[in-house]
Amino acid sequence: MDVLKLPPMRAGPARCDAAYMPPLRCLIVDDSPRFGEEARGLLEHEGVAVVGVAGSGDEAVRLVEALRPELVLLDIRLDNESGFDVARRLVDCEIIFVSTHDEREFRSQIEASRALGFIAKTELSAERIQRLRGG
Repeated sequence: MDVLKLPPMRAGPARCDAAYMPPLRCLIVDDSPRFGEEARGLLEHEGVAVVGVAGSGDEAVRLVEALRPELVLLDIRLDNESGFDVARRLVDCEIIFVSTHDEREFRSQIEASRALGFIAKTELSAERIQRLRGG
């Protein structure tokens, strides 16, 4: 008689409650390495899984394709390119624009884009992200 052999069970925390949600997978796109790392630290501390930090539109496109984040935090003004132009190149992810500039400067462009909205860099938090995502 053949015996079915199952792989050994992995040790680790069991997730039985139906309310468990895996962490949000996020990519940060900003031409300031300092901001990228500070935002990563803040968001990871608040339970967001930052899967990468890109410094340009081309790098953002590559990382979105490779890492498949659910959300991209995208600086409106990158070194030599517009965040609005980059946003049009990103697929299969939600986008939230971030900037040190006043949202009113870009309101019509933000509203015309497919982005969920805007967060000032000084107000960035997992809670603000979830509010824009409808949670």
